[in-house]
Amino acid sequence: MTKVVYMTEPGLRKLREELDRLVNVERPQISKQIGEARDKGDLSENAEYDAAKEAQGMLEMRISKLQEMITNSRIIDESKLDRNSVQILSTVKLKNTKTGAFMTYTLVAENEANVREGKIAINTPIGKGLIGKKIGEHAVIIVPSGELFLEVIEITHI
Repeated sequence: MTKVVYMTEPGLRKLREELDRLVNVERPQISKQIGEARDKGDLSENAEYDAAKEAQGMLEMRISKLQEMITNSRIIDESKLDRNSVQILSTVKLKNTKTGAFMTYTLVAENEANVREGKIAINTPIGKGLIGKKIGEHAVIIVPSGELFLEVIEITHI
């Protein structure tokens, strides 16, 4: 059974670019490394050959995974999202009601998450806990370090 992967147009473009780079740049480089290592003689004791073959296996796994994700991807239709509550592609300003700290997150598809950029996956505990919340509503979210008590301050959309 295939798993549908929801993503944005830029997220799909990024995956396609990575796949193109792996197939057209990385794969030929590894093939060349294997050929050069093979030319050095006895393969049973050739560490370069073993390393190149292992790198090739890892590369082929990544290529296969990307191809599957691209095949099963569905672009999110932003026009059909509820603008009054937290949804995928919402940027949410939150207040931790225990500490008074403010934070801002954008909820994105799993493959587009990047904590450094403030993008968290919709299937994380925080993402799940915020879905459907409106401005002024509170969410109690269970995370590995305990409970977060968050208030939705502002909702904007990408």
